[in-house]
Parts: sequence; structure tokens; C-alpha cells
Amino acid sequence: MTDLDRIPVHVGIVMDGNGRWARARGLPRLSGHNAGMLAMKEIVKKASALGVRYLTVYAFSTENWKRGAEEVSGIFNLLIVYVDRELAELNANNVRVRILGEYGRLPANAVERLNRSLRTTADNSGMQFNIALNYGSRDEIARGLRAIAADVLAGRLAVSELDEALIADRLYTAGMPDPDLIIRTGGERRLSNFLLWQSAYSEFVFSDVYWPDFSAREFEKAIEEYQGRERRFGGRRQNGR
Repeated sequence: MTDLDRIPVHVGIVMDGNGRWARARGLPRLSGHNAGMLAMKEIVKKASALGVRYLTVYAFSTENWKRGAEEVSGIFNLLIVYVDRELAELNANNVRVRILGEYGRLPANAVERLNRSLRTTADNSGMQFNIALNYGSRDEIARGLRAIAADVLAGRLAVSELDEALIADRLYTAGMPDPDLIIRTGGERRLSNFLLWQSAYSEFVFSDVYWPDFSAREFEKAIEEYQGRERRFGGRRQNGR
């Protein structure tokens, strides 16, 4: 049973398996992405209800541009549909939307919807819903290091001031706690360039369930697995081992 007193503060999710879910049913890949969007809606609601403070979902990676043009276009159209359908409810539930990644490269109508969601929810104080779009962790780190290097060259920063906290402050997640728990669905067991810096001490839960079938109960089960672990952050167990 989920312990509401030990809910992870920050949960990251690699939402994997949409295409395989669709293929198993003889449906086009976009049907899987559409079903995945509906699953995302339910998980956002469940995470907020449980008291998760930050939820970060991997929606579109820098590598996903390699997919077919029709699929990429369809994903962005679904993003527009999601904002149009869900923004009012997200705002009513006090959810704050943030975007991680260089989302300005997306089609103009998708960028407009995203900017609308950011403006509408900017002052909300409930769960922060981070959508990673055109996001890649290596790119994020390189971007942050370029900003630091520019400050060093301009004399605004000394090399001796460079430390982990300064690097973290130049990432998209600046000001947020690192994820306590990262969930990946769809049976794969890798990070795929997601929150590499931030996940140094995260707990991982891998589910064989394809994302469209990842229900609120599956989300709770992942949290319960997390709650059954002892987090030591490099320290020893209480018995000294």
C-alpha cells in the first residue's frame, strides 16, 4: 500500500512503448501516441493527487527527429490537442507547467500552445509538471557548460568557482530537486539520454507495461517499490554493510 508520508518529491518518467502497443493491436503508430497521451493525463492527475511536487515526462527527445516526418508531425499535433483539451483542468488543479528543452524548434502552432500553457499556469503553486521536449541530457549539459565558459571568458566567473552546484544551476532543472525516482515503461532498461546529471542518486523502476497501459495503479506500484528501498546516497546501511 502506498505510504502517503513517503511520496517521492520528484518523479521522472521515460514514457516508452507507444509504437509497440500500437503494433501489437495492428494499429498505426500514431494511435499508440494518442493512447499514450491519454495515459499521461491520468498519471499527471494521480501524481498531483498523491502529493508529488515535480513530475518530469520525456515527451520528445533530440534523437526523435530521426523518426518519419509523418510520425513527428503527428506527435506535435497531439501535443497541440493535449494543451487545448487539458490546460483549463491543469490550471484549475493548480498545476504549473514547465518545458525542458529547446522547444522553439517545434512547429509554430505547437510553440504557441506551449507558451500559452506556461503563461496560464505561471503563478500556480501546486505540482510542477515538466515536459521534456526536444530534450537531450548531453545537449543540456553542453549548453550549460557553454554558458559557464562564456561567463569565464567575460570575466564574470572565475574557474575556481566552478563546482557541481554551479553546473546544476545552468541546467533546465535549475532550482528543482533531483529526481528521487525515475520510471521507464515498455520493458527497456536504459536512460536514453534523460536527466543524466540529475539522476546520479535516483532510484529506478523499470516496468514491462507499455506506456498506454500504464495506469494510475501501475504508477502507485512503482512508488511502492521505491518506498521499499533504503536510499543511502553513497553511505552505508545501518548494519554497516
